[in-house]
Amino acid sequence: MRKSIRLLSCRTLFRDWVYAALGAALSLPPLTAAVLFAPPRWPVGLRVLGFVSAFAVVTVAMGAPVPARRASVRLANGLLGAGLPAPVDTPESRWVNRLRTVVWLVPHMVLGGVVTVVSCLAVFGAVVFPSVWLGGAEHLAVFGLSLRIGEGWRGTWALLPAMGCLVLAGGITLGGAAVLRPLASVFLGHRPGERLAAAEERMNVLAQRNRLAQELHDSIGHTLTASTIQAAVAVELMGSDPAGARRALNSIEETSRAAMDDLDHVLGMLREERPSTVPRPGLSDLGPLVDGVRGTGAELAVEVHGDLARVPATVSREAYRVVQEGLTNALRHGGKAGIRLRMSVRDGWLEVELTNPVGTGISDRQRTGGLGVQGIGDRVRLLRGEAHAGVVEIDGDGGARDARWRLLVRIPLRSVS
Repeated sequence: MRKSIRLLSCRTLFRDWVYAALGAALSLPPLTAAVLFAPPRWPVGLRVLGFVSAFAVVTVAMGAPVPARRASVRLANGLLGAGLPAPVDTPESRWVNRLRTVVWLVPHMVLGGVVTVVSCLAVFGAVVFPSVWLGGAEHLAVFGLSLRIGEGWRGTWALLPAMGCLVLAGGITLGGAAVLRPLASVFLGHRPGERLAAAEERMNVLAQRNRLAQELHDSIGHTLTASTIQAAVAVELMGSDPAGARRALNSIEETSRAAMDDLDHVLGMLREERPSTVPRPGLSDLGPLVDGVRGTGAELAVEVHGDLARVPATVSREAYRVVQEGLTNALRHGGKAGIRLRMSVRDGWLEVELTNPVGTGISDRQRTGGLGVQGIGDRVRLLRGEAHAGVVEIDGDGGARDARWRLLVRIPLRSVS
């Protein structure tokens, strides 16, 4: 455990020093330009002005480009451990962030140069003192001072300044990193506007992922329900109607393959966190959905009033998922008989009504709806619509009252206030 901690400390120290050395390397172009624009023959005032002007111009040229900020953030996170968020490029903060990056380069270059020079000199001293002693020399000249080392064991004191030099090198490196780390948060971190933009972007990503998860639930749930019913049909027809059983098995294969495609597509998008480029199904794709339900042997009556082509794309896509989830619940809880789907477009609203018979022994969960009905409500409310689901009593044949499950959804074709 202690060895791991020591290894981690040495690795952190090395990364801090490398980051400081990069700052020293970044200072070479502006320093070179500053020296060239401050020749010795100029008066002192002009030399100072030329030095500062050239240094500032080159520093601005290095820090103003947008990639410079991104690179600075990545280096600070990777080597300095600053934990900075990714830059957010907004029109309001674009030029302010460029100026902040330019200002950030100054302490990075200055402190990086100081840390690099001092640490290199300290390491050099840590090597020189024991080298002179081990080489047998009795005197060492340091900055014009002559130090007597001594022979044999009397010169072992040279190890003390060598260790002190190493401590100095490590201390100056850690100290420079300790100063640069909060400065990086000040100049490379997000301002309030950027934090708000980043939060909005994160919310959009989460909303996209939640929508994909809901679509995956709808698609896979419908496929599993239909496949289960078709498998039961195939078992019943295996002896009396092999051709019908074969058709049911073929239908299971097709729906399962389609579900696998949806699963691969959605999981790939969730892993990569990128928006979908594949068109989502809408009301124009209800034909295959209805055929698939009828392929399970279910009795499904469909009525359409009005022109579904007038339905906006967003409403059409969400309405398709509502119908898909409603049919899945009807197959799962209501059996195969008496399923009715009615859709109408009138007075600026899309109305979807789906009913199916229910048994007398239904549970409270079936009366109030489960997660599927909750997901339908969430979809409809996002479009400013209304959703109602539950068991209703309607007049049946012969004057008897039949209990039917009804899902009623009304969605405005345009946004309503």
